[in-house]
Amino acid sequence: MSINRIAIYHLETLLWIDRLGTFSAAAERLNTTQPAVSARMRELEQRLGSTLFRRDGRGMALTPAGRKLVRDCAPLLREMEQALLGSGGFGEASGVVRIGAGEIAAASCLPPFIAALKAEMPGVGLEIEIDLTANLIQQLLTGRTDLAFAAGPVAHPSLRTSPIGSVALLWLASPAVAATFARGTEAALPVWSLASHSPIHGRMRDAIAASRIAAKSLNLCNNARMMIDIAKAGGGVGIFPEPMVQGEIAGGALVELAGLPPLAPVAFHVAMRVADTEPVLTRIFDQAATLHIGAVAPVDADQ
Repeated sequence: MSINRIAIYHLETLLWIDRLGTFSAAAERLNTTQPAVSARMRELEQRLGSTLFRRDGRGMALTPAGRKLVRDCAPLLREMEQALLGSGGFGEASGVVRIGAGEIAAASCLPPFIAALKAEMPGVGLEIEIDLTANLIQQLLTGRTDLAFAAGPVAHPSLRTSPIGSVALLWLASPAVAATFARGTEAALPVWSLASHSPIHGRMRDAIAASRIAAKSLNLCNNARMMIDIAKAGGGVGIFPEPMVQGEIAGGALVELAGLPPLAPVAFHVAMRVADTEPVLTRIFDQAATLHIGAVAPVDADQ
C-alpha cells in the first residue's frame, strides 16, 4: 500500500462518486472531466491495492472495500474541512455552490439572501438557476445543484428540508378586463395558470373549476412573469403569487377580482442532500432555513 502517494483529491473524488452515484456527476461537481475522475479512482485502487468498484449493469458500484473506505474517510475529511474553516472562518471559504430556485422564491426572498451570503462568503462562487420545482428536485438528487428553494411539500429520504413560509395567490386582471368580469361576461375571458408540471397547477385548476369562468378558457404558461405581462396587457384573468405582483397592484396595472374562490397559500421549503455534510453547504442551508418567504416582497422582481 502506497499511502504516502494518496492525495486528498483522491478521497474527495471517491466521496462525491458515492454521494452522487456516478463518475460523470462527480466530475461535474468537481469541475473536471469523467476521464479525470476515472484516472483518480484507478490511481487510488492501485495505491491501496484494493478493488473499490465493480461493474453494475452499465454503471459502477462500490465494493465492500470501497464502502468501508467511504465510511471511514467521510468524517475525517469533514473534520479537516471544519478545522481549516475554523482557522479562517467562512470569510475564507472557497468553491462553487449551485442554488436552484423556483420563480416565486426567486422573486420573494432570494436576492437579499444571496447578497448576505456573498457578504459573508466572498470567496464562494454561486451558480443560480431558476426552474420549476420538479426539475429542481431532480437536479438536487442527481447532484447538479446543492441547494433548492422549492414550492409545495418536499419529501424524499435523501433530502433534508426546512419550511420557509408561504405565499398568497391572488385572482388578478387589468382594470379593463376586471370591468368586463364585473359585468358578468366572464365566461368568454381567457384565464391563465402555471403549467401542469408546477405544484401550483392543481390548486389553480380546482379553483378555476369552482369559479364562474369557463374551463375551456384555460391557458397554460410555465413562466409567472410572462403571465403577469399578459394580464397587464389585457390578455385575461390570472392567478398570481402575491410577492410578484405588489408593484402592479400598487400602480393600478392589475386589480384583484371579487367573488372568486379563495386560494390557499403555497408553502415553500429549502432542501439539500442528507449526504452533503460540507461545512459551507451546511452553513448556507442553516441560514436559508431562517428565511420567511412571505416576509420579503420586492416591488418589481423579475426572474
